Amino acid sequence: MVVIRGATTIPEDSKEEIRKAVAELLGQITSCNHILKDEITSIVFSSTSDIHSYYPSKAAREAGFEGVALFSAQEPEIDGSLPLCIRVMLFVEKNLTPRHIYLRGAKILRRDITNIYNVAIDGPAGSGKSTVAKILAADYSILYLDTGAMYRACALAALENGVDVSDERAVIDLMRSVSLDVRYENGIQKTLLNGRDVSDEIRRPEISMAASTVSKHPSVRLHLVDKQREIASVNSCVLDGRDIGTYVLPDAAFKFFLTASPEVRAKRRYDELVAKGHEVDFQALKEEIIRRDEQDSRRKMAPLRRAEDAVVIDTSNMTIDEVVSFIKKTMQEKI
Repeated sequence: MVVIRGATTIPEDSKEEIRKAVAELLGQITSCNHILKDEITSIVFSSTSDIHSYYPSKAAREAGFEGVALFSAQEPEIDGSLPLCIRVMLFVEKNLTPRHIYLRGAKILRRDITNIYNVAIDGPAGSGKSTVAKILAADYSILYLDTGAMYRACALAALENGVDVSDERAVIDLMRSVSLDVRYENGIQKTLLNGRDVSDEIRRPEISMAASTVSKHPSVRLHLVDKQREIASVNSCVLDGRDIGTYVLPDAAFKFFLTASPEVRAKRRYDELVAKGHEVDFQALKEEIIRRDEQDSRRKMAPLRRAEDAVVIDTSNMTIDEVVSFIKKTMQEKI
């Protein structure tokens, strides 16, 4: 069972305003989440103590939800609470990623999902930033933009076409002749190279080093960064990389820098690759990670470094759930 939350406010405590607000709120929740009324098992309303004219549950029944179990409760009087506010929880028998809806004055309760905002997560390879970014995007029902996948796709194209990844002119000329696209299917980013899904291929170890080399080229970075900024300007996104907070989106509302010891990061990447069927030498992988750290940190354009306003998180002794929980708590405190 999935719970979808929402809230709205009314301009005055009247039956008509309550009816309109409830109908609008439920209408948007069902529409944005693509759910049918018969998929809803129950709806629970609560309203602030300054609302007396009408029960929101009655308004819901009048709005066409008569076949759903409906409940209403009045919240206790709390100093400083949002006035004339109606909250709702829909319990749905459907497998979906809920999109919570906050309307009118209630938008202030969830600025994290009612305004366009970006979350920048930077850090070296194996620090857990991609895994954390995907979970955050799913939890907040916003887009996850895997910027590293774009550079990996460029590197793959170069290797497949016999282009030297260290030759900037050759790489950018190749990019102008190939199609690189990003699509979202069921909340997952798919990276397409000339229409071919290369999402798995670009994760091979040899692509990692080539992508690091490709990403050093100013012309390549400018080309891809423009596309990333365009996406982030119209969508709330979580982006992970090495220079998101310092270069790609320096004005991002939330910035985090994840790190961990080389040994821990190598072990994480080793386990990931082995699980996918790759044969990997742990020591060689660790040395590769150290070399890549050095290369990424020393590149002239947009090197790997922490933004001054980013929150640093050492994930060496933390689980993914602990990292995600810490980030969400930090974001909520800032909101």
